[in-house]
Amino acid sequence: MNKNLNVLDELNKGACMGYESINYVLDKIECKKLKKVLKDQSKEYERILKEIKKMYSKKSDKEPHKLSMMEKVMTWYGIQVRVASNDSESKIAELFLKGTNMGIIEGRKLLNNKDIDKKTKSLIEGYVNFQEEYVEKLKEFL
Repeated sequence: MNKNLNVLDELNKGACMGYESINYVLDKIECKKLKKVLKDQSKEYERILKEIKKMYSKKSDKEPHKLSMMEKVMTWYGIQVRVASNDSESKIAELFLKGTNMGIIEGRKLLNNKDIDKKTKSLIEGYVNFQEEYVEKLKEFL
């Protein structure tokens, strides 16, 4: 399989995880400012997912790999347990700050792959940069 497809698959999984995680918890957030930050972050994940799908379709007739049902269930459950025990805006911000940092780390690892094309590299750089911006926004709520 093409290295670019592998990288896009990994990026897609990370963006799906971010998008799904935010949408699992949005209805539990009372702080309007935090809710807006997370909604905006979710929209950015959605934009990136669309771009990945567009790029992927130019390289393959298949769909990018997504989260498995088990991964989705485990993510949902993990978030529900953490939020149920403490739904303060600080705890929610911390939860998403940690997840966003994981996305940055994975994105940086993908950027270290020297065999990817410029367009794929540019998409990953955008993904990492937007997440770095949201780390700063989420710190405000700690």
